[in-house]
Amino acid sequence: MTSSGTNPGALPGSAAWEVLLPAASAPARARGRFLQAALREAIRAGRLAPGTRLPSSRELAKDLGVSRGLVTEAYEQLAAEGYLRSGRGAGTWVGGAVRAASPRARDLAPRPRGVRVDFVPGSPDLALFPRAAWAAAQREVLAELPHRDLGYPDPRGLPRLRSALAELLARRRGAVADPERIVVVSGVAQAATLLGFVLHARGMREIGVEDPGSPQHDGLYAAAGMGTVPLPLDDEGLALRPLFDAGVRAVVTTPAHQYPTGIAYSAERRTRLLDWARSVDGLLLEDDYDGDFRYDRAPVGALQGLDPERVAYMGSVSKSLAPGLRLGWLLVPESLADDVVDRKRTMDLGHPALDQAAFARFLERGDYDRQLRRCQRAYRERRDVLVAALAEHFPHARVSGIAAGLHAIAELPESYGPESRFAERVAAAGVAVRPLGECTHARGDGSVVRLVLGYAQLSPARIREGVRLMAEALEG
Repeated sequence: MTSSGTNPGALPGSAAWEVLLPAASAPARARGRFLQAALREAIRAGRLAPGTRLPSSRELAKDLGVSRGLVTEAYEQLAAEGYLRSGRGAGTWVGGAVRAASPRARDLAPRPRGVRVDFVPGSPDLALFPRAAWAAAQREVLAELPHRDLGYPDPRGLPRLRSALAELLARRRGAVADPERIVVVSGVAQAATLLGFVLHARGMREIGVEDPGSPQHDGLYAAAGMGTVPLPLDDEGLALRPLFDAGVRAVVTTPAHQYPTGIAYSAERRTRLLDWARSVDGLLLEDDYDGDFRYDRAPVGALQGLDPERVAYMGSVSKSLAPGLRLGWLLVPESLADDVVDRKRTMDLGHPALDQAAFARFLERGDYDRQLRRCQRAYRERRDVLVAALAEHFPHARVSGIAAGLHAIAELPESYGPESRFAERVAAAGVAVRPLGECTHARGDGSVVRLVLGYAQLSPARIREGVRLMAEALEG
């Protein structure tokens, strides 16, 4: 290649040839685009450093065997973008505005590292995801979906899906489900944030949360400008006196299966909570995260069914199908519906239409009901295996809470405590657990060990192995 001069910042011919030669051999129609991309990437990656002088368009065109106009156009385009700088009679140089980005794409998904058995709750068994049935639903909707449905959707969701969800929630959860008041969301996290924004816009600045409760609530509502007020529980649900004394007008609840204690709110407590909401012109935010999974009897119906104007109902497929689908629903009181829909519109212009249509077909064909029955059988067995393994290796352990959901509370004698020390010792054996203390606002380190043990994601064999490893770690 022709020398670009003796300037110390000039580009050596061999280096230019290596960077740009693939572009020169590209198909004729794409050659200009390839040349621009090759130059751009070389500058980003630092192979062409800031201050490097490039060959003239005539020289580079001759050496690459392309037209001078193609090189000139590439130089002009990259100069307009800021990658190059040039001046009349002064040549073309690599600009100093570009900073090389890391070529590595990191994976920040919350996956445990170096763990043999993971009892941390929150995930279903992803191997149970019905790939064949879901793929069939996707193929069918792709074949039949009207072109217009690929445009921006109704921010509430496709009417077809909202109608199918209304039927499901009325039939399985006893909800008063009007399709016009259902909003399709990307999981309970978005539903909670939407409600937080709407309540904040109406003048609320604090929201009550169960204590112990989900560790995610503080961050979700803080994103909407809302502070959280921890409210204690008793054996029947949220304790009433602290609730009245807190001065809040909105409270997040998990009445069907409280997370993490595992209790079901009593009928009287559910009634009293609704009385409280009416007395303060307030709102209950019902998180029905695993309400379909009750193993000893039929699930308790949704609190929303008792007073649809005082309860906003949130649910998702994160426990029944997979959290990676990012599909959920929010059933809102009529008084909040317009504000929630407006906020959803400005947040993301609506949920992906193809995913909605596939889920609607999945519901209509009865595939979702079949999936729920399949999961119920598997998770009931795994809970029984966990209880039996704890009885074998920790004879004085007590499992509390109703037979439901995807986790259980195990209470161990004081001799195994404190909780933090217990967690450290079993972690050294490759077993991950969540102490109950991590779910409370008053992060104590009690002498009695209370563990929130997730079992849905583990096979029966892994559950037995995990409990055995915990026992062996404490004996050593």
